[in-house]
Amino acid sequence: MKVIVGLGNPGAQYANTPHSVGFEAVDAIASAIGAAWENKKAFSCLMAKGILDGVPVLLVKPQTFMNLSGDSVAPVVKYHNATNEDLIVIQDDIDLAAGRIRIRKGGSCGGHNGIRNIIERLGSSSFTRVKIGVGKDKSNVIGHVLGKFDPASRSLADQCVAISVKAAATIVKEGADKAMNLYNGWSANSVS
Repeated sequence: MKVIVGLGNPGAQYANTPHSVGFEAVDAIASAIGAAWENKKAFSCLMAKGILDGVPVLLVKPQTFMNLSGDSVAPVVKYHNATNEDLIVIQDDIDLAAGRIRIRKGGSCGGHNGIRNIIERLGSSSFTRVKIGVGKDKSNVIGHVLGKFDPASRSLADQCVAISVKAAATIVKEGADKAMNLYNGWSANSVS
């Protein structure tokens, strides 16, 4: 079973913000495969089970705040006897231009506190990330990631969310390398 985690912050005030595009991506996967969310208080998350391209998947939205995402993710992975290699995390990335996605296997947290906490709690960085570019306002990083999307940024994010669903499906069925070859050069700007 593959575990696909979307990162975000719980609560309506954080909806439609760059920092919660991971939630949007797993919501889109759940919708595509007809999976229903359930509140799993023992894991501090919302969870949905289904089949994505013939592969059983567990979708997870941690309900801790972003910086404590690992407190939810690590117990889910352990309880379901998944390996770190079974874990796919969909996240926002301020160092990636808005309208881009990048798939990466392993590596550092890249300054993302949610990823940092997951690595700390798992004791490993050997999991796949699907990074959705949200751009950066160097003068106000926190305000940028927690502020609402403007219409142009919303359009780019919507395209990235849709592509991240396809990328996740490719990862679970054909592996991260195939997904990287297909999607790491993709740009929303070139899509009509």
